[in-house]
Amino acid sequence: MQNAASSYLLIFRETSPERYQVMSTEERRAALDRWNAWCDQLAAAGVLQAGNTLYEEGRLISAASTARGIDGPFSEAKELIGGYFLISARSLDEATEIAQQSPNLPYGMSVEVRPIAPACHLARSLGMSTMREPAGA
Repeated sequence: MQNAASSYLLIFRETSPERYQVMSTEERRAALDRWNAWCDQLAAAGVLQAGNTLYEEGRLISAASTARGIDGPFSEAKELIGGYFLISARSLDEATEIAQQSPNLPYGMSVEVRPIAPACHLARSLGMSTMREPAGA
């Protein structure tokens, strides 16, 4: 296990958001309270760096899309990205353990855990370890 903390992105995917619709108000309130308590615990421990929820609508931009993009949500997606956390952890295993504590997993949520890279695929393919070459290179 590494000693220094690195950054990881937890991507929360709702695989069955309709499940919340059949829950009673009390059940939904209790689920939200558990979620907020988990967030507060991560923040108090200094693990949670940032995070937000996302609206369902958005746009997908690519060379093949029109000038304004393709509106979503995208029906071909089997799951909806509902939000993300940026966290600190000493390893991918530790970040995974944190994700496994998500109180909404029983409701159909899944969590993708990804390490934050200092450089994109393109820069790494050029042998660079960051997005920009050192000054004077």
